Amino acid sequence: MSAPGFWDQPEEAQRLSSEVSRLRRITDSMEALRGEVEDVQTLAELAAEEEGPNGEAAAAEVESLTAALTEKMDRVELQSFLNGPYDSRNAILTVHAGAGGTESCDWAEMLFRMYSRWAERSGYTVEVQDLQEGEEAGVSRVTLRLVGDNAYGYAKAERGVHRLVRISPFDSAKRRHTSFCSVDVLAEIEDNDTEVVIPDEELRVDTYRASGKGGQHVNKTDSAVRLTHLPTGIVAACQNERSQHKNKATALRMLKARLHEQREDEKRSEMEKFYGEKGEMAWGNQIRSYVFQPYQMVKDLRTGEETSNIQAVMDGDLDPFIHAWLRAGCPNSRADALPAEEPA
Repeated sequence: MSAPGFWDQPEEAQRLSSEVSRLRRITDSMEALRGEVEDVQTLAELAAEEEGPNGEAAAAEVESLTAALTEKMDRVELQSFLNGPYDSRNAILTVHAGAGGTESCDWAEMLFRMYSRWAERSGYTVEVQDLQEGEEAGVSRVTLRLVGDNAYGYAKAERGVHRLVRISPFDSAKRRHTSFCSVDVLAEIEDNDTEVVIPDEELRVDTYRASGKGGQHVNKTDSAVRLTHLPTGIVAACQNERSQHKNKATALRMLKARLHEQREDEKRSEMEKFYGEKGEMAWGNQIRSYVFQPYQMVKDLRTGEETSNIQAVMDGDLDPFIHAWLRAGCPNSRADALPAEEPA
């Protein structure tokens, strides 16, 4: 950064500056933690030498500081699991409604709200890249861009099929319904991160009017862009920018990310639960169940993590499930880890 001409290329300089800031936050937190450990050790030695009320007070303080220190070390340990090549990147999270019409579209909108709340609680910026509303209610598909440190590293735990069981608000007979949605998570990649090149003849560009609540610009120009990769059928769309050019550039990055993920998965076809292999949105393929009736429980079928506090989960309290997934390793769901080789 101190080299002459560092800022001659502003975009690359900004990227490196952001990377330096991210790494500095990691090292600073480690140094601070090391200092706290030394302070507690010193206090523990003094407490062991004290007798009477002073010794008891010092021992109580050591116990309190140790508990706080343990929580901080747990957070550092979790960060150490984010060692994939793209874990530090922004995330592109897409929710797709499954079969079931209005029920599944409503469930997709509930997941959209849940992930938006979780991202905000985690300090991430949420940008809606694309949103397709359901015919009667909810959304059939929504794509979010989560901006912040390690957004992909944490969000990738949510890739898979999510199942909802509840009394349907759309059923006059008040019967219990089961709905499914799939969640796909990609790391946002830059042009120099991948060798993916898309020739113009393999790309179909469609423009359309952005959906929204109206206004001076929305619904008046064909600013939204949908890109289709003809050989694979993979689609990426963006409509959140006013400029068609910016929407196309964003959609192209998303398309390259999806193609990159697909090619990486082909290299490790022995692993399960990857892009395009999340399983059919139906019974037996879900990673997590959300039961509202006849009892209340959210359970992750990969780790066994569960809670009866459904409202907290739907308000974005997903950290217990994500942390349990990271601690368990979940090799069948990690797109950045390869199976260990058998010893010779």
